[in-house]
Amino acid sequence: MITFDLTGKVAVVTGASSGLGQQFARALSEQGCDVAILARRKERLENLAIELKKTGHDCLPVACDVCDENSIQKAVQTIVEHFGKIDILVNNAGVVEYSAGLHDHTTQQWDKVLDTDLKGVFLMAREVSPIMMKQNSGKIINIASVGGIQAGPAQVSYFAAKGGVVNLTKAMAGDLAPHGILVNAIAPGVYDTEMTHDALDAPGSLVLKNRVALKRFGKEGEMNGALIYFASDACTYTTGQVLVIDGGMTSML
Repeated sequence: MITFDLTGKVAVVTGASSGLGQQFARALSEQGCDVAILARRKERLENLAIELKKTGHDCLPVACDVCDENSIQKAVQTIVEHFGKIDILVNNAGVVEYSAGLHDHTTQQWDKVLDTDLKGVFLMAREVSPIMMKQNSGKIINIASVGGIQAGPAQVSYFAAKGGVVNLTKAMAGDLAPHGILVNAIAPGVYDTEMTHDALDAPGSLVLKNRVALKRFGKEGEMNGALIYFASDACTYTTGQVLVIDGGMTSML
């Protein structure tokens, strides 16, 4: 019987203080996981932890900056000391910076986005993978974007970083396959989150909506099925793949 039950598993979710990170943490907890939630805003994590513990499963809030490898190392140590293992890593933390174009995109913007959206994925996986290697099992789920497959103006660093996440996912899958660790990515289209909300009424966003086959942006929870599949024992022969969940946006001319 195919099972999506995650009871007894320990999951780590980065960028869990808002938006998709909170949604992913809730989905994993509801499916039976004990969850460690990571972000810089500890007070928001503590509020989410109170909520998630009501499911009957443990939730550990840990302050962590994914741009800082020392912060990551301390966070991973805290998680292992508390839970004793890590079965699932969801690399969700991300930021975006807008500009008038390439000529106007600053080095500071570039570094901020690349450090968070790409380097952060690498650093988290590098620190967590040895734990999974000792277990000879694990699932790493990177949150990419349709912007890692197609690109456009005004977000040059974001498109570069998410394109990197797509190929990093494939490279990590090859490296970690001999150790029983599967690595996949979810590429969301446009969703209404804290990071994107203010931009959804902009002309550029309305153009994107018209390109979506379903003619709407994504809603809360619509990536949970993919997340739980990749995290669960139902996923045993899928690795190095990117599942695009965009309402058909990238399938339209």
